[in-house]
Amino acid sequence: MEIEIRREPEVLPVTAEQTEAVRRSVLTVGRLYGAEDAEVSVTLTDDAHIHALNREYRGIDRPTDVLSFALTESEEPEIVGGEDHEVLGDLVISLERAQAQAEEYGHTELRELSFLTVHGMLHLLGYDHMEEEERLEMEEEQRRVMEELGIAR
Repeated sequence: MEIEIRREPEVLPVTAEQTEAVRRSVLTVGRLYGAEDAEVSVTLTDDAHIHALNREYRGIDRPTDVLSFALTESEEPEIVGGEDHEVLGDLVISLERAQAQAEEYGHTELRELSFLTVHGMLHLLGYDHMEEEERLEMEEEQRRVMEELGIAR
C-alpha cells in the first residue's frame, strides 16, 4: 500500500509514534479489506485547519475529528499506462481532536489516533453510519480492525 502522511500546517509537531500509528492502521485496513495495492493520503492537522475544511466541504461550521474524501465514489476514466493501484482518497485527522477525545474517553492519544484512522479508512472503502443498520455494521468493522491491531478500548 502506498501511504503519504503529511502535516498541515507544516509547523504542526508530529511524533514518530503518531506517524507509525497511522501507517500501521492504514496497512491493517488495507490487508483486511483487500486494498493492499491502494494509495491513501493522510494529513495530520489542527482544529483550525479541519474546521475550515469541514465548513467548506460539508457545510458544518465546527472542527471535527476526521474527514474522509473518497475518490472511489464516482466513475473515473481509466488512465492508460497509469499506476496499477487504486487511489482510495484522502484522510484528514485533527490531532487536537484526537487528544481531547482520548482524554474524554479515558484512553491514550495513540489509541484514538489509530481509531480515527481506521474509521476514516472504512469511509474510504464505502462504509457509512448515517442509518442505524449502517452504523452498527461500521462499528462492528471498527472493532474487528482494532482487535487485529491489538488495541483494546
